[in-house]
Amino acid sequence: MAALECHRDSPSTMLGRIHFAAEPMETWKRHIIRQLKHRDKSQKKNFQDVIRSYISLLERTKQKALILSSVARLPPVTYSEDSLAVQASHHNNLVNDLQKTTGELAYQVLQLQQKIEIKDAILEEQHASMREVQARLVQVESERGELRASVTQIRERNRAQKREYDARLEQRSEKEQAYRQARERGQEILEDMIKSKQQAAMKMNNRNERRVRAREANLHKDLELAAKRAVNIDDGPSSVPQLTVNTSANIDVAERCHARVFRSASATSPRILSSIRELFDRRKRRGNSVCRLEEDMYSPVGICLAARVPAVAKHALDAHELGINAVRFSACTNLLATGGTDRVIKLWDITAGMLHHRLTLDGSNEGITSIEFDPTGTRILAASYDKSALFWRLDDCVPKFTLTGHSRKVTAAKFRCSQRQVVTGSADRTVKLWDLQRAACTQTIEVLSYCSDVVCSEYFIISGHYDHKIRFWDSRAASCTQELPLQGKVTSLDMCPDHRQLLSCSRDESLQVVDLRMSNARISYRAEGFKCGCDSTKAIFSPDGSYLAAGSADGAVYIWNVHTGNLEKRLPDMHSASINAVAWSLSGEFVVSVDKSRRAVLWSDI
Repeated sequence: MAALECHRDSPSTMLGRIHFAAEPMETWKRHIIRQLKHRDKSQKKNFQDVIRSYISLLERTKQKALILSSVARLPPVTYSEDSLAVQASHHNNLVNDLQKTTGELAYQVLQLQQKIEIKDAILEEQHASMREVQARLVQVESERGELRASVTQIRERNRAQKREYDARLEQRSEKEQAYRQARERGQEILEDMIKSKQQAAMKMNNRNERRVRAREANLHKDLELAAKRAVNIDDGPSSVPQLTVNTSANIDVAERCHARVFRSASATSPRILSSIRELFDRRKRRGNSVCRLEEDMYSPVGICLAARVPAVAKHALDAHELGINAVRFSACTNLLATGGTDRVIKLWDITAGMLHHRLTLDGSNEGITSIEFDPTGTRILAASYDKSALFWRLDDCVPKFTLTGHSRKVTAAKFRCSQRQVVTGSADRTVKLWDLQRAACTQTIEVLSYCSDVVCSEYFIISGHYDHKIRFWDSRAASCTQELPLQGKVTSLDMCPDHRQLLSCSRDESLQVVDLRMSNARISYRAEGFKCGCDSTKAIFSPDGSYLAAGSADGAVYIWNVHTGNLEKRLPDMHSASINAVAWSLSGEFVVSVDKSRRAVLWSDI
């Protein structure tokens, strides 16, 4: 029982001690004390039944002791046999009752001892958990100290960085001031140089005027001497006319010299004279310039009266080391250009129904995505994966210049109606206009989506996009005038030779022809088995505008009749990979298809 009282009082005693020590403690320790008090209250409720049982047992024990003591204090009395028998039976009953009560009390004591043992085990567990909490508190306190130290270090580092930033800001302001002073000094020096040049030009003008006047005076003296010279008439009839001619010539020379007395030094300086000389020399060698004046507009080219639908493969070869992305015929001859992932453009002549390699144009840092001949057939423009467009003359294997300015690959590069201008479309969602004379970008149009291909007219640019739309742009205002929605990504665009119809190829496995005079009038062309093999599959018009040609993922070339809408021809079995592009010669006689496995196939009708 004493142990029970000890267990009962120990949490309170411990909490009291903690309470007195908690006054200087911090908030988290007070919280722990409150939790311990709450636990003491909850445990007291569990022990109240045991305490009540213990008190009742103690009272019964005291009653038994009082009864026994009162019996012992009674005087001995003599009884008769009957009374003795009655007392004996009563005494036996009392003893039995006491034994029964004692047994019950002993059983209750055993139960109480078991409960006490259970409570002791619970208390031990709670003490263990409390020790764990205290250990965890110590660990948290150490971590808190470490965090405080790290916070202090970070603050010190931030202060150091702030001081460094302030110092650099001061240095920047000092350098800006020094730059402004240097710029002002440069302006002053430039003005001084201009003044000195002006003074030198004035001195040279004065010197030239003196020289011209001296030359004129000498010329007048010579004329006077010639006029005073006697003429022998007997020398022949021809002498008089000769004298007259010479005199008039001298007078003309004098007049011309007099007219040029006030010529400025800038016109007579060696630099200006050399510039004038170069101007006349440039006129003589105009054929070697990038764009001649007479070539600014499209030169006359041949006209295809009727294209012939190819039926047989005349020649097949591995034209490049890697896959071929683009193919194009020249607008004047049967010269063919192919461009591939191997970074080169190859030129081919068609002779006796076969492709013969003529020239290789290199200079690109990555693969070629599209090819375009100029109308004269002497220059070629190509778009590249290296974020640029390149311009070659066919008599030189090295690019004449490179147009750079896009931030992602250039997917299309086309000439405009004037050969001095080029339009490029890119994956960076822009279309750029370029001036070839300066090799500089003159205008940038934000086209809102990945641009896969472009075609051009005099005032409009048409672009195809991955967001399933074709957009018409007014190049004069850089604004979108119309949008045509499609059912898939636009992979290519092509313009009919008469510029009245627009052909688009998209990833919904169809071709669509749009009448540019009535943009709402569209005709769709499909065929069983036709499927776009990639996001850059090229489809084209025939040179007379009567047929459409496109390559499929199954390695076949599909040809549709524009007027009937029916599939005219399917050319299979020559490609083992998806066809990327096709080209139709201006004569209408040949078609060339190229694929991802570097193969090129020449098709003809016979």
